[in-house]
Amino acid sequence: MKFKLRVKGDLHIGGLMLKLVEKIKAEQDWSDHALWWEQRKCWLLKTHWTLDKYGVQADADLRYTPQHKPLLLQLPNMKTIRMTVCFSSMVFKAVDEICRVLNIRRSEELSLLKPPYDSSKRKKKKDKNLPQEDIWDIWDSLNVGQGGTGPIYNKTMTATYDPENGMPMSATSLWFGENPLAESQPNLPPTELGKMYHPLSLVDKATNIAGWLDSSRSLMEQDIQDDDKLLLRFKYNVFFDLNPKYDAVRITQLYEQARWSILLEEIDCTDEEMLMFASLQYHICKLTMSSEPLDNSSEPEIDEVEAALSNLEVILEAGHADRILEDITDIPELADTLRLFKPKKLTLRSYKDYWFVFKDTTISYFKNKEASSGEPIEQLHLRGCEVVPDVNVTDKKFGIKLLLPVADGMNEVYIRCDNETQYAKWKAACILASKGKTMAYSSYKTEVKNIQSFLQMKSLAPPPDQAAPDLDAMEMNAECFVSPRYGKKYKTKQLTARILEAHHNIAKLSLMEAKMRFIQAWQSLPEFGINYYIVRFKGSKKDEILGISYNRMIRIDMSSGLPVTTWRFANMKQWNVNWEIRQVTIEFDQNVTIAFCCVSCDCKVVHEFIGGYIFLSTRSKDQNETLDEELFLKLTGGQE
Repeated sequence: MKFKLRVKGDLHIGGLMLKLVEKIKAEQDWSDHALWWEQRKCWLLKTHWTLDKYGVQADADLRYTPQHKPLLLQLPNMKTIRMTVCFSSMVFKAVDEICRVLNIRRSEELSLLKPPYDSSKRKKKKDKNLPQEDIWDIWDSLNVGQGGTGPIYNKTMTATYDPENGMPMSATSLWFGENPLAESQPNLPPTELGKMYHPLSLVDKATNIAGWLDSSRSLMEQDIQDDDKLLLRFKYNVFFDLNPKYDAVRITQLYEQARWSILLEEIDCTDEEMLMFASLQYHICKLTMSSEPLDNSSEPEIDEVEAALSNLEVILEAGHADRILEDITDIPELADTLRLFKPKKLTLRSYKDYWFVFKDTTISYFKNKEASSGEPIEQLHLRGCEVVPDVNVTDKKFGIKLLLPVADGMNEVYIRCDNETQYAKWKAACILASKGKTMAYSSYKTEVKNIQSFLQMKSLAPPPDQAAPDLDAMEMNAECFVSPRYGKKYKTKQLTARILEAHHNIAKLSLMEAKMRFIQAWQSLPEFGINYYIVRFKGSKKDEILGISYNRMIRIDMSSGLPVTTWRFANMKQWNVNWEIRQVTIEFDQNVTIAFCCVSCDCKVVHEFIGGYIFLSTRSKDQNETLDEELFLKLTGGQE
C-alpha cells in the first residue's frame, strides 16, 4: 500500500503520521508504528522534529511500519524461540527487553550475534519455511503472551538489592522452578552432534564471532528483517554476582553455552578436563531426568554474616584501604623448595630446584634455604600478573604458569610444585597477589579450598576402596558427553568406565552446584573468554590474530598460533578510533602505542569489546541493578 503526500518542510513527524493514518482510513491501534527512512537507514522517532530538521526531501521513501517485529532467537541452549522484539531501539536496550522477558539478570553481559556467514547463506531458504517443531514454544509455561509480548517482567520476578548492604531483598526462587529456561537440555546423540561439529582454526573462530551487532544502533539499521535468525549469547565473559537463589535461568543458560563450547571444541581443553566436563554433564543429566521436581530452595542459603563480611571487604577494597587488614595482622608467608623454568628461544624445558619465599605480593627465589638470608637471585612482582594452571592430576603434574607484565608485553615463568597441597597454597597466593592482595585476606583460605576441591574433581583415579564401576549403570550413551573428536579416541565401554570413575568425585553435588562447578571449571581453562579477530598491525605486511579478553589483549602469530605480546587493560592510558581509515590506536604505560585495522570484522566490534569490558569493571552491588546506559554508550559508541 503506497501513498503520496504533499507536505511542507515545517511539518513535524507527528503531524505527518496523523495525515498518513487519516489517508489509510483503517481503524486499528497505530501506537507501535513509526516512520522508517529506507535510503538513510534510520528511524524518524522524534515526532516533534520537522521534516526539514531531519533533512527529508521530496524524493524520500518513508515506510510506516511497526517498531516491534518477530525475530527468531537461538538461545545459548541451542533452542530457537520466536519472539517479538523492538526493532527501533538500540540493540543494548532490545537485549535488555529480551532478558527481562526471559528473566535473565545482568543483560549487559549478553548481546546478539549474526550466525556465521556460510551457514546463514545455506539456511536462508529453509528459514522462510521453518517447520513449527523447530521453534521452541515456551510462552504458555512462562505465562507470557505469544512471542514475548503481554504482561512481561513483573518486578517480583527479579532480585532487587538493598543499596545499603548489597544483599538480595526478596526471594523469588520458587518462581524459577516453573521456568523451562531453568532446565538444562538433554545431550544430543553422537550422530547429531557429529553433524554440528567442525574443527576450528583460530581464523575460523575469528570469522564466527565477527557478526556481533553494534549495541548503539537498532536492528533495522543493521539490516535485520522480520523473522531473521540471531544468536543470543553471553558476550562479555565476566559474570557478575551469580546467585543460585535468583539466577536459575542465567546459570542454566550460562552452563548451556559453556557445555556447547566444550562439545564443539570452540575452546581447547585437555583429555583430563574433557572427562571432568563429561562426568559433570552426566551428573546434571541424571539429576534433571530424575522424577524429583526442581527445588532451588534446597540450595545452600548464603549466610548473611558471611555475605556482610565479604561485602565489607569489597567496600574496603573500593576505598583503596589495602593496608587496613594488614596493619592489624601478621601477613602469612610461604617458603618451600619449588622448581623453576624460564623459557628462552630454542631451549628444552628443564626445571631447576630453588628455595622460594612468598611475601606480600612478591616471590623471591634463592639458590637454597641457607642463602635465603642474603640477596635473592630474582624477585617476581605479581601485582597485575596472569596466573595460568599447568596441571595434570593423573600424571601428578602441578605447575603454575605466571605471565608477568613488562613494558612491551609479558614475561613467562613456570613454577612446578610437588603435590596438591603445596600447589593449592601457592596458586591461591599468586591469584590474590595478582589482584594486589596478600595472604592476610580472609579469601585466601577459601581460595585454597576451592583449588583443592577442583583438583579432586579433576582426579580420574578411583579411590582404593572403590569397586569397579558398573557400566550398565549409565543408561545414556557416553559419547553424548564428549566432543566427536575425543569420542573417536576410545571405545564406548572405555569411555563409559572413565566417566563413571570421574563421576564418583562429584556424585554428591546438587543440580545447581554441579552447574556452577561446570561454569567455574570452564572459566579456569587457559583459553576462556578470549575472542579472536584478524587484524593488520600498523607497519606490518601480514595479517595477525588479536585475542581480546576481559583484562588483556594478545597479539598472536597466525601461522603458529603462539602469543607474541600481551598488553593489559590495567596499563592502558587511552584508546581511540580513526573512523575514516577504520584504525584503532591504543596507548599504554611506558610510552607503548599500538595501532591496527580490523580485517575479519568492522573496527567498531573491537572498539565495543574494549569499552564494554571497561564498563563492566565499574559495576558494584550497591547499584541496585540499574545500568549507567550513558556511560556504556560513551565507552562503546564511538564518535562515528
